[in-house]
Amino acid sequence: MRAFWSYWHHLPTLKDRYSAKQNAFGVLRMALACGVIIAHAKPLGFGEPSIGWGFSSEQSDLGTMSLYGFFLVSGFLITESGLRHSFRQYAWARFVRVFPGLWVCLLVTALVFAPLVALYERGSLDGFWSHPDGPFDYLTTNWLASMEQFSISGLLTGTPFGQMMGGPSAFDGSLWTLRYDLAFYGIIAVLIATAVLRRAPRAILLLAAICYVFILRDLLTAPDWTSRPPQHGAVGPFPLIGSFAADWTLYLGFLFVLGAAARLYPHRIPMHGSLAALAAALLLASLTFGAFVAIGPPTIAYLVLYLAVALPQRLARFGRGRDYTYGLYIYGFPVQQIIALLGAAQFGLFGYIVLSLLGTLLFAVPSWHFVEGPAMRLKHRPPVGKTYRRRHGDLVSGRRVPRPTFPGMSPSPLARSTPSRRPPARHSRTAAGRSAGPRRSRQLSYRDLEQLLEERRR
Repeated sequence: MRAFWSYWHHLPTLKDRYSAKQNAFGVLRMALACGVIIAHAKPLGFGEPSIGWGFSSEQSDLGTMSLYGFFLVSGFLITESGLRHSFRQYAWARFVRVFPGLWVCLLVTALVFAPLVALYERGSLDGFWSHPDGPFDYLTTNWLASMEQFSISGLLTGTPFGQMMGGPSAFDGSLWTLRYDLAFYGIIAVLIATAVLRRAPRAILLLAAICYVFILRDLLTAPDWTSRPPQHGAVGPFPLIGSFAADWTLYLGFLFVLGAAARLYPHRIPMHGSLAALAAALLLASLTFGAFVAIGPPTIAYLVLYLAVALPQRLARFGRGRDYTYGLYIYGFPVQQIIALLGAAQFGLFGYIVLSLLGTLLFAVPSWHFVEGPAMRLKHRPPVGKTYRRRHGDLVSGRRVPRPTFPGMSPSPLARSTPSRRPPARHSRTAAGRSAGPRRSRQLSYRDLEQLLEERRR
């Protein structure tokens, strides 16, 4: 036993191996986004259960496991952002990352994709604009990512997915997870505002433990160990964003909280290839024999974290400066629906997947370069007034805005403590060794030191 504990304590940890600039989270997020598109190939293109459904004894599928990985990475990176930024900066950064790309996608779906589908299916736009679930209702209902309306004007009934669902099918079904993302972002925002994230991180561990207790309850109360997680009803509805499925809230929330806990306690998580092999073996065993409900989420979480630090460092450049992941996520479903409508299933499963990935990239790439990228460049310029900029400086250039002075107004302590650019005059020494000339105040605040360094750089 002593040898085991000695071996355990000498293993490298996540803190030892993780670097904010040298990690593979970018390539993993891209792989997970492609995994969702591949998982949707069978239901959208052929009207069949998702890939991995049969292999896992109907416990899960490739899309669900990709979602688990997504929320794990999201919890890790969003918590890292919360530790670096103030509440205002964090909230603004999340807004510009999610909503500009989403709004353009909704516009393209409602005003470009949907009219073209109507013309293809019906030969005209008669009744398209005035339909009770028309394109303008689609925009006004979903603009805050609530996604309460998925179909548009009763279209896409003849697609394989529409026939499987027995009626009009969704144009962009993948967006159902956005409300969960935003809800978990909001939880981190509350933890930032209350200083819990920095001062009481054990609250995250407690939340993870509570979630896992409920997951174990689902496993122990299920008819058999190969049952899918039961549905526990809805949470909500909440104003503007609607309701949440309780089972998805629990499982996606658990993965998000695991990612947050990993970022807060990286020194407590050993990272070694043998442990990753053990996690992979447990994951495969749970998919084959059962208990994936309880074993799958933590093993997927460990494998994603291990790959993020163990993959070659040259992959760290992947996605840096050009992140097409979000575009793949928001455009993948409508592109797959349209190419299925056009009969892409005739090329077989592999051909349909290739067409889906290439077609989605045609929209994901311009989405980044013309919408998401320009919006992300604004994340360091939150919409603040002159008072905030005067106190904290210009967030883009890092240069402070000078405080105005008025006749009869004494200069600020910063102005008094800032040295002039003229070289200091030499003063004779007194007998006590003190300078006879004027002396600079030694009691400088942190902002004063910042200004001194800025003056030297100039």
